[in-house]
Amino acid sequence: MVKLTWLGRLLGRRPPPAPSVTPAQWWLAEARLPFLGRLSPADRERLRTLAVAFLRGKEFHGAQGFHLTDEVMLAIALQACLPVLKLGLEAYRGWVGIVVYPGDFLIPRQEMDEAGVVHEYDDPVLGEAWEGGPVLLSWFDDPAATPGVNVVIHEFVHKLDMTNGAVDGIPALPPEIRREEWIRVLDGAYADHCAAVDRGEDTLLDPYGSQDKGEFFAVASEAFFLCPVELREAMPALYGLLARYYRLDPAASP
Repeated sequence: MVKLTWLGRLLGRRPPPAPSVTPAQWWLAEARLPFLGRLSPADRERLRTLAVAFLRGKEFHGAQGFHLTDEVMLAIALQACLPVLKLGLEAYRGWVGIVVYPGDFLIPRQEMDEAGVVHEYDDPVLGEAWEGGPVLLSWFDDPAATPGVNVVIHEFVHKLDMTNGAVDGIPALPPEIRREEWIRVLDGAYADHCAAVDRGEDTLLDPYGSQDKGEFFAVASEAFFLCPVELREAMPALYGLLARYYRLDPAASP
């Protein structure tokens, strides 16, 4: 395999001025990301440019013996840059680490109950974003292992959420979107989603989005990029709000 030039940086060697990616490498990385087909040719090229810049500015690490290949890093970079295609990589400033696990992994947790007793347990997760710290991701060679879920988009949307402080479903907003409008639309959609989950209904959005508004924003963003037509039909107000925030209209593309 032809190694990408940014790998020299990860191994402690000084990288050349600009990494080059062959058409074959792009094809391998994008083959598992059919939703990118909704982008215009210009946006597709911009996404590739952002992905290369992203890889130059971030540091990848394989955990639990996971071997990072060029294809894996390119695929992660493309998905990570999709939410910031029009927002810019400045939205991801202030941190550098991306840790990739071979499948889901365990994170030690502590919780104190009402009696003040601390309980320790291992929480199985697919990913986690840390404020000011790294993004932890699971990787499955077969995308069918996590149907309807995009771990990379989900966790990087959490990073966007953190640009405005706590993970509460309210990212730093552009001037054209008022905070009051964002809260009104998101809260309404969140309440509807939670009610549907409580009734045991099949929902377009991952039921995990009913955990809190931060998770709802993340799973709604997954749907925005993965199944935009369905999201626009099911939740038109939410779709319209996300389209204005991301400055994209993927449902309008074939």
